[in-house]
Amino acid sequence: MLADDQAVVREGLVTLLGLLPGIEVAGAASDGAEAVDLVAEHHPDVLLVDLRMPGLDGVRTTELVRARHPGTEVVVLTTYTDDDSLLGALRAGARGFLTKDADAEAIARALRSAADGQSTVDASLQERLVGAAARAAPPRAEAVEGLTAREVEVLRLIAAGLSNTEIARTLVVGEATVKTHVNHLFAKAGLRDRAQAVAFAYRSGIANG
Repeated sequence: MLADDQAVVREGLVTLLGLLPGIEVAGAASDGAEAVDLVAEHHPDVLLVDLRMPGLDGVRTTELVRARHPGTEVVVLTTYTDDDSLLGALRAGARGFLTKDADAEAIARALRSAADGQSTVDASLQERLVGAAARAAPPRAEAVEGLTAREVEVLRLIAAGLSNTEIARTLVVGEATVKTHVNHLFAKAGLRDRAQAVAFAYRSGIANG
């Protein structure tokens, strides 16, 4: 499912997504309110939503969809790099963050990652997202201190953009072991997903350690 108030962009995305293997477009909305209604009707795996729309914007749309339909993940798409909007979308539960100049491969990767419960942040947005999160809340030193050395190492690799499979290869351990470490560090640090983990890693200094 996708939502964008600009007809040309919306129609272009429908055409583009329709050409990608394994992706079926269940519907297209012209605003946030319509998107919420269509999600309720079709229950898509992922909603690709424009961050800036008149009326119900992308942040509020994300918040409503995630609250009412937790089975639908959200990827936000924007031409803007407004810190407040990006951070608002992160807090609302968005799984992915893309700019509108993202190519088909990047969009497909973000949608599939979101459907699998993984986060994707466009490289051009990651620094601004991390910076906004860092300014919004102080480091939780007690959470950092509670992590084991291996959990800190896993968190550092997450911040570097590695998937669980890539982390397993790097550390020469099984992917199930990595998932266990990820679950433990998320629970200890109060993190919801990988996007929050990246922000936390930079905020606490682990990413640069």
